[in-house]
Amino acid sequence: MKAAICTEFGKPFTIAKVMLAPPRAGEIQVKLAACAICHSDIAYANGIWGGALPAIYGHEAAGTVTALGAGVSNFAKGHRVLVTLINSCGHCPSCQGGQPTSCDHTWDARPTPLSDSSGDITRGMNVGGFAESCVVDASQCVKLPDDIALDVASLLACGVITGIGAVVNTAKMKPGSNVAVIGAGGVGLNTIQGAAICGAAKIIALDINPDKLLAAKEFGATDTILSTTRNVPAQIRALTNGRGVDYAFVTVGVPAVFQSTPDLLAAGGAMVMVGMTGSADEVTYKPVNISSMNQSLLGSRMGQTVLSRDIPWLIDLYRQGRLKLDELITKRWSLDQINEAMADTRAGHARRNVIVFD
Repeated sequence: MKAAICTEFGKPFTIAKVMLAPPRAGEIQVKLAACAICHSDIAYANGIWGGALPAIYGHEAAGTVTALGAGVSNFAKGHRVLVTLINSCGHCPSCQGGQPTSCDHTWDARPTPLSDSSGDITRGMNVGGFAESCVVDASQCVKLPDDIALDVASLLACGVITGIGAVVNTAKMKPGSNVAVIGAGGVGLNTIQGAAICGAAKIIALDINPDKLLAAKEFGATDTILSTTRNVPAQIRALTNGRGVDYAFVTVGVPAVFQSTPDLLAAGGAMVMVGMTGSADEVTYKPVNISSMNQSLLGSRMGQTVLSRDIPWLIDLYRQGRLKLDELITKRWSLDQINEAMADTRAGHARRNVIVFD
């Protein structure tokens, strides 16, 4: 099959033929129809989080089941499925407690099904979606109905669930809350959507790009602030009767933003850490400020999503016209255009670029 391979960090992908081993016990093989590009793919391809090379990245995918490993009973050939990086065992304390994104088992050590004549190829983020097919653990997939296009559905695999899940599952936001969303990229727009769906009173979007703030308004922001302007905390307080926000969602991976965001919080407020910084990045806080104001710092990996619960709900919202998905797609690209699509995403031009397969 054809795939886009990262052979050197920070360099263009190579389009080449690779071999894909049949699914092992508990796995399924999926012929992909689409795979959206996430900034996490760019971070890995740039070497920010390390990892072994060569590698095939891509983790926001959708397609059709073509083969089943032993013991898989909840899927059949021909099923349309969403493919995510959320790989869970289903029986550890985290999974049993409804937190599959915190599964106690380390799945990255599983053997890769990908190889070429030179040897093994890493399956990036346990998916390897920048390829015509992938083999993944069955826990990473959820069935899709026939009335949603697969390229549109692929967006649900990461960006949508990460943003909306941060509001619904991590923050458990109460209606009437005041919210700030820092970063109006793909994940930020979905965080804004989530806050609107949950009945936030004020949804204040912050970004350094005025065009992205216009998009934030389309997705439900009530107010916008250009982050490069002076005294952002004072502007936030002016919009919230002097209090600050109940929840501040950081959807970018910039350490300085994580450092400054607690200044936006009201008493009892929470900063929800949605974006991912580099592995070596650090920030510092004065604990007395957090504790004396009864504030919280909340981590939110993949929106703490439970696939079997959250994906059907989101599809229902989409059917009702309450969830924007089509509007998130900036452009569709072929696999041969992967490097141009990655460059466009890296430049900040896209809400979501999607690789589509014949």
